[in-house]
Amino acid sequence: MKDVNGASQLAKLWSRGAEFLGCPHAIMCGAMTWVSERNLVSAISNAGGFGVIACGSMTPDLLDAEIKATFELTAKPFGVNLITMHPDLEQLISVCLDNNVSHVVLAGGLPASSAIKSLKDGGAKVICFAPALVIAKRLVKLGVDALVIEGSEAGGHIGPVSTSVLVQEILPVVTDVPVFVAGGIGRGEAIANFLEMGAAGVQIGTRFVCAIESIAHPDFKKAFIRANARDAMPTVQLDKRFPVIPVRALSNAGTEEFMDMQREVATRYAAGEVEQSAAQLEIEHFWAGALRRGVIDGDIERGSLMAGQSVGMVKCEQSTCEIIEELISQAIDACERSGA
Repeated sequence: MKDVNGASQLAKLWSRGAEFLGCPHAIMCGAMTWVSERNLVSAISNAGGFGVIACGSMTPDLLDAEIKATFELTAKPFGVNLITMHPDLEQLISVCLDNNVSHVVLAGGLPASSAIKSLKDGGAKVICFAPALVIAKRLVKLGVDALVIEGSEAGGHIGPVSTSVLVQEILPVVTDVPVFVAGGIGRGEAIANFLEMGAAGVQIGTRFVCAIESIAHPDFKKAFIRANARDAMPTVQLDKRFPVIPVRALSNAGTEEFMDMQREVATRYAAGEVEQSAAQLEIEHFWAGALRRGVIDGDIERGSLMAGQSVGMVKCEQSTCEIIEELISQAIDACERSGA
């Protein structure tokens, strides 16, 4: 049985984050398109964590149905992740408010102040990503309720700075709102370390992909279980005139297809045939389609296998409860060692 002092210390360390999220364990699930849907989200919330629906490119009607279906599976709090560049963002916000979603995560770019105000006026708590200290300070001034700082070790869309540097840059300075740390977290010892540095909680994605409750295709899960950290590589920006947010995924033929598509879109952009915002949406649609081929269809050759570098710590398929209990046990051990 774990030392009660270690458990008490962990509870104290993430009490701010747990209170903010309304759950016992301040462990948010990263919003992973096609993976973070009703089954996994409800399982994480039911296990004491905080599930987050990945809206991705869903239409308002699809998001409405997904939220309602999730409420059928859990009475615990959960959130919704919205992409700021989505053309129907205002309608998606209305869907979240109409369904009394308690927390909304705005991702994929700096959100407009109007979007933050609409959510807050509607009673939702707003969480945003801060890839740098200057942006973190600006978001706090705009009124966001919490921040996520995600390092380049994460899966999917990533920034250029590692988690270890971001936490040193932001945690000692930004104390007005809870700050959750993400990117490369695969064990409880890392959770304890970030909490001791001032984090209110953590966000984890890759570890939950192979949860039993995850609807990811068996072949998709097998690719994660076989992979090492070095297999999760970021895509490369080919043309500086056409900024592309890097995406970290397991390398395969689909990665090469994205490079070809990027060249084609960049050529059209340079020729003035497409605006930057429309081109970015084309890329998002590419990833949504490629990710569906990987996650749902199990095409691990041409589909996208978005994964963080913590994929090397995914050793088998486990229940969501087992994953969370394992992380907590490791974190408690770390707290006990720290206390000793």
